[in-house]
Amino acid sequence: MVDTNRFSWFQVPENVKKLLILAADTWNNHSESESYMRQAIAASEDNVDILVSAYRYFYYKNNYSLALQTTSKLLDKIKKAENFPESWEQLKPILINRKEENQIRLYLNAYAATGLVLAKLGKLEQAKEISIRVQEIDSKNDYGAGILLDILTRPAEEDD
Repeated sequence: MVDTNRFSWFQVPENVKKLLILAADTWNNHSESESYMRQAIAASEDNVDILVSAYRYFYYKNNYSLALQTTSKLLDKIKKAENFPESWEQLKPILINRKEENQIRLYLNAYAATGLVLAKLGKLEQAKEISIRVQEIDSKNDYGAGILLDILTRPAEEDD
């Protein structure tokens, strides 16, 4: 019996909650756990909360390609809902002006996470570009892009 009441704050259907709990409960059985997570994603119709959960799940499972796929879905969902332009030059002022709104914060968080995952996948130039973009908007370094950029651009230390 799966107790979905322990996540009463999570606004998703009960069947999806059950799948997420089963994914967590079977964490050590990689294939079974991932199967539950994939079912939750499929059953949720790209619910934002589920996409965030799935990103975290795949990231901590070191499945960076699926983590990247998940952040891409999340970014696309927000872009569509907010009717964002494709061009960064047009998007940047929108993000700057609305950076305190929840949906924009989620977008920036997912975008910064994309940079982290790209770095993990060895796509360092793309990771740097995203980190630079997020840092231009995020002067407080709320999303960690500045830290990632520092790591990616720091000169290698010389051996003594």
